[in-house]
Amino acid sequence: FTVLFMYFTSISTAQTTDCLHLREQCINAANGCESVWNVVEDVCNISVLGNRCKAEDASGCNRIIQVLADKYPEFKNCVCTSDDFCSITNLLGKQCSIDKDNINTETKLQWSLSALSKKAYTANSTCLDVNKECVEDEVCNKQLSLYLKACSVNKKCNMEECQAALRFFYQNMPFEVAQMMTFCDCTQPDESCHRAKELLHGKPCAVTAVPPPSCLNIIHMCEENDFCRKKYTAFQSKCWRHVTKKCYSDEACLETLIKDDMPCSANADCKAAYISNWGTMLRVKCTCQNLPATEHALCKLFHHMLHSKSCFS
Repeated sequence: FTVLFMYFTSISTAQTTDCLHLREQCINAANGCESVWNVVEDVCNISVLGNRCKAEDASGCNRIIQVLADKYPEFKNCVCTSDDFCSITNLLGKQCSIDKDNINTETKLQWSLSALSKKAYTANSTCLDVNKECVEDEVCNKQLSLYLKACSVNKKCNMEECQAALRFFYQNMPFEVAQMMTFCDCTQPDESCHRAKELLHGKPCAVTAVPPPSCLNIIHMCEENDFCRKKYTAFQSKCWRHVTKKCYSDEACLETLIKDDMPCSANADCKAAYISNWGTMLRVKCTCQNLPATEHALCKLFHHMLHSKSCFS
């Protein structure tokens, strides 16, 4: 099957408070930045009315902001993707606020017209079947195309960009559809199915680091990142409540647990939290090889929590 690729780029997740200062520098610079900014204003359809900012095409607006950030990298420290609609509000400051409810309502309306969103989740769906159903569905195919363009294996992989696209992809679909894609598998050694599974799960670009990090490093890096830490905390509380109740973040205590002593809730909230981890470092493939013996048990426990689907079997 063929997917209609569409242009899509992502923006660095880093944020600072000097976006307005950078904008003023851009407008006053004699290096061509002002002309790019003028295009941003045009595409984003910026018009401040009272305390409102009109940006009807949020995705198109964010794409041109990415062009600005690519051409003038100082803006990469300012715009972001952790919130799909924060880029333009960062650039314009307090004078601009976008009504997220209206944008979310529009997205929900599009999906309400999708036949795929009305299909009940079945645990035995193959990834090839799910991929085909998405491609044949106009709304899903549009979202899939945006994501695949950013994670295309035909260009040099930018993991951060691909992860941002993967997050956007899973955050903008109904829970039933996200379930079908997240928990699909291939029951036979079918190359087409495994290729479809890789595409749906961000492989290799969003999840494969060289060399693979240890699972301990993944957890520690995540805990140092505000955005990732919130995802991890929600994942723990929804899926591994027994673990957090017993040990919290005490690694010495966690080392005493074994897989059999780790009941997983596996309810809808847990599945949603697991799906929400897509596009974060929590989904990056990690290893427990070449670690000191004293760290191996804890690493295996983290690997089980992050990557085992036994919780949902």
